[in-house]
Amino acid sequence: MTHGASIVYPAEMFDPQETLLAIAREKCTALHGVPAMFDSVFSLPREGLDMTSLRTGIIAGAPVPRHLMEMMYDEFGMREFTSSYEASPTVFNAHTHDPVHLKLTTVGTLLPHAHAKIVDKHNRIVPIGTKGELCIAGYQLQAGYWQNASKTSESMILDDEGILWLHTGDEAVFDNNGYCSITGRFKDLIIRGGENIYPLEIEERLVEHPSIERAVVVGVKHARFGEVVGAFLQRKEGVERPSDEEIRKWTAQTLGRHKCPAHVFWFGEDGVLAEVPLTGSGKVQKFVLRDVAEQWLYGGGGAAVARL
Repeated sequence: MTHGASIVYPAEMFDPQETLLAIAREKCTALHGVPAMFDSVFSLPREGLDMTSLRTGIIAGAPVPRHLMEMMYDEFGMREFTSSYEASPTVFNAHTHDPVHLKLTTVGTLLPHAHAKIVDKHNRIVPIGTKGELCIAGYQLQAGYWQNASKTSESMILDDEGILWLHTGDEAVFDNNGYCSITGRFKDLIIRGGENIYPLEIEERLVEHPSIERAVVVGVKHARFGEVVGAFLQRKEGVERPSDEEIRKWTAQTLGRHKCPAHVFWFGEDGVLAEVPLTGSGKVQKFVLRDVAEQWLYGGGGAAVARL
């Protein structure tokens, strides 16, 4: 708006097809949204559509898989895109002049108005290069969670110096230059037999498979291990569906065996949901997929033994 640019609203609500058509029709130069929206738009056929006007945009709202950033950069020419940290009181931002490898692996550096720290489970600040929970402070923080005092007291905590910190629930790490990488979400953490497994690295490996368009990984109840990996996959148009065993072998090539999907579900096949469930703001509803998996496997009953 500050540059006098037109804002294009493709539809009253998010519509991937209408968004794709609007980019070509209106010669849009920028595209903004959350990762799930970009994924939905980019997975559509675009033969005959000129997308070369795109050069920039903002992607935020959730951790961004590497393959999606590479697609934005290489296939859609969005060489000037920026990524922002997903929390509403945003404190990090990548910049158009940042090197490509930093755009692909970090959410940028801390903005001037904000404060951030990474702490361990005892609320102690960890050294640079060590993972922990990201906490943020500054005037941009909300006063609390609407009509949810318990959530407010759980997440927004005063330190010994009287500074109010929001404990984000995100696992993150700083490098020596102040760039922040979001490595996982604690509430999405899969704890398999006492080992912590972060879905993002598995999702990134799965979408590298030539037959897989999209992957969402969740924890599924298991009688022995507590939880195991469940993978919801979307098959690329016109390709043969790989076997579950092939998916496991593919994952095991770069990740440990314990990170291989014990259960594999295909969107739109065998009675599984046809589309990824999203919130109104376009974020993946993983809790819905966990419920779907357990209902499909166990009929809502107790945990069963999966194939491992």
